[in-house]
Amino acid sequence: MCFLVLANVLRYSFAPTSLKDLGQLATAEPQTGHLLTFAQFLFVATEGLIYHFDASSKTLLKPNQVPIHRWLVQILLYFTVSILNNYAFGYSISVPVHIILRSGGSMTTLVIGWLCGKRYSRVQALSVLVLTVGIVLSAWGDSKGVGKTEESMTRFITGLAILFIAQVISAFMGLYVERTYTRYGNHYREGLFYSHFLSLFLFIPFIPSIRTQYHRLLESPPLPLPTSQFPRVSQIQIPRQVFFLLLNATTHYICVRGVNVLASRSSALTVTIVLNVRKLVSLLLSIWLFGNALNWGVVTGAVVVFGGGFMYAVENMRVAWF
Repeated sequence: MCFLVLANVLRYSFAPTSLKDLGQLATAEPQTGHLLTFAQFLFVATEGLIYHFDASSKTLLKPNQVPIHRWLVQILLYFTVSILNNYAFGYSISVPVHIILRSGGSMTTLVIGWLCGKRYSRVQALSVLVLTVGIVLSAWGDSKGVGKTEESMTRFITGLAILFIAQVISAFMGLYVERTYTRYGNHYREGLFYSHFLSLFLFIPFIPSIRTQYHRLLESPPLPLPTSQFPRVSQIQIPRQVFFLLLNATTHYICVRGVNVLASRSSALTVTIVLNVRKLVSLLLSIWLFGNALNWGVVTGAVVVFGGGFMYAVENMRVAWF
C-alpha cells in the first residue's frame, strides 16, 4: 500500500502543471468550464480509442471485461462532477480554495460509505473529521476576502454549494467504482476509456457554448516563441489560451490515469485521502505561481486539512503492517 500511494503521488507531480494551465484559463476566461471539460474528455477518449482499437473486432474495439451498464452509471456521475467542479470557477472561487474545498470529499465518502455498510476505525474517522474542520476554517477564512458587496458574497456561497453537490456525487461514484473493480477485476484502462469516450455524447447540448468559448480563446494573444533561435517558428501563431487548454488536457490525462490506477487497487476513502496529498503540492504551487494571497484562516485550515490526511495515512500503514 505504501508503494502504491508513493507511486500515485509521483504521478500527480504533473498536477501542478495542469493547475497552472487551469489557473491561466480561469483568470483569462472565467466562463470556459464547458470547453475545459470537453477538451479533457476528448483527449483521454482519443488516447483510449487508440489503445482499445482492434481491427479484427466487429465493433473495432477490444472486448470489454466489465458490463457496459456499469460504465454508463459511472459516466453520468463522473460527467456531472467534472462539469460542476469546472463550473464553480465562475462563482468567485479562487484556485487555492477550490482545491481545499474539494478535499472535503473524504468526509462525504466516509459518511456515505458508512451508510452503505462500510466500517472504519476510530482513527480513520477522527482523521477525516480533522480534515473537515480544516476545510471549514479555510472556507470561512477565504469568505472574508471575496468582496464587500452582497452580490460577491452570494456568488461565493453559490460556488460553495456547487462544490458541495459535486463532492456528494463524487463520493457515490467512488464507492460505485470500488464495487465495480472488486466484482469484475482490475480493468482501469477500460474504465478510463469508456467513462470519457461515451461521455462525449453528453456534450451535445453544450456545443454552442463550447464553440463560443473556443472562439474567445482563439482571440487571445499569440504564444511567445523563440523566433530568434528558430526563424521558421515565427510563421507559427498559436493563441496563448489555446495552448494552455491543450497543455491542461494533457496533464489532466496523466492525473486522471493515476486516479484510476489507485481506484482499481484501493478503497474509495483511500483514494480521496491520497488526492489530498497531491492537493497540498498543488495548493502551495498555486500560491507561488498565481500570487494568490492567503490569510491566516486559510493557511491554518490548509495545515489542518493535510494533517488529517497524514493521520489517515499513518493509520492505514499501521493496519497494513500489524
